[in-house]
Amino acid sequence: MVFSNVLDDSYFVYGQEVSAFEKEFSAKHNMAHCVSMGNCTDALQLVLQAMDIGAGDEVIVPAMTWITDAEVVSNLGALPIFVDVGLDGLIDIEKIASSINPNTKAIIVVHLYGKMVDMEAINALANKHQLKVIEDCAQATFATNQNKLAGTYGDAAVFSFYPTKNLGALGDAGCLLTSKTSLAKRVRKLANHGAADKHSHEFPGSNSRMDTLQAAVLNLKMPWVEQWNEERQKAAAYYCQELSMLDLVLPDLKRHIFHVFSMLTDQRDDLKKYLKQQGVQTQIHYPKALPFTPAYSEYAFEPEDFPMAHRLQNESLSLPLFPGISHEEQAYVVQTVKHYFTGHT
Repeated sequence: MVFSNVLDDSYFVYGQEVSAFEKEFSAKHNMAHCVSMGNCTDALQLVLQAMDIGAGDEVIVPAMTWITDAEVVSNLGALPIFVDVGLDGLIDIEKIASSINPNTKAIIVVHLYGKMVDMEAINALANKHQLKVIEDCAQATFATNQNKLAGTYGDAAVFSFYPTKNLGALGDAGCLLTSKTSLAKRVRKLANHGAADKHSHEFPGSNSRMDTLQAAVLNLKMPWVEQWNEERQKAAAYYCQELSMLDLVLPDLKRHIFHVFSMLTDQRDDLKKYLKQQGVQTQIHYPKALPFTPAYSEYAFEPEDFPMAHRLQNESLSLPLFPGISHEEQAYVVQTVKHYFTGHT
């Protein structure tokens, strides 16, 4: 029905479903503006561009995250300044202040794995130094802290609706949330060839608009996401309870919607290999922290520069977790992990 409605309407980019999505998504967050785009990377880069961040500017970025958060800064001619993370993979707020200087213009905060950063502390620091705050909520759609949603703290927030996300489309899609009217208007123009409508080009822009079909799928799924997040949280709590006696660093359940269930072990590679042999699929998020990727090799960072990010890249392992995972499936994962640590030789 969704497919046929979009095909019958024949408005394949920015059709009625897109407008409906923007209205509903902004309403759920109690934010004034939602600007839909082709993907989250575009949303982040265009937000920074709309904030006039460019050559000579610096933007603080967590050392452990997907490359988007650094590459958009680099693509604008600015400099990403990496800050180490804590054991949970979230930016270490206490280490941010020492990286701030007169060239610093913004902080990109990543709610990694679906766990929210302490945004009150981030905002206090940003206000003190007059910095912009952009929340990367790609993995944290509808994550909450004391009933306040991720994406409602900063100057702007970006979201990804890639198919594997907690709220996923059938392909790439993303959006911006902000309470700032002027910022929303400028980003919308930047995403539409510098124009508010089809032909009113005010400046050179780009082309990043959400497909109507992707919006239709998101509208269909959106009412279910909070229930799916609760299922993820319940599954994560089971893992934490059953694996708590093993030599693992397990995630904290607070402020977390578990886009992935990532744990730490210094036996990561051997455990991953063993689980694969037993039919359990795992993932590594992420195999290289950003400062140690070839993309930023010119800075010749050493492990001691970002010790926790370096540890996470070598020890993190994500177990299967998704809405609808059965008790039997989880019990088998738990049994297999326990067997590795207690009975495997």
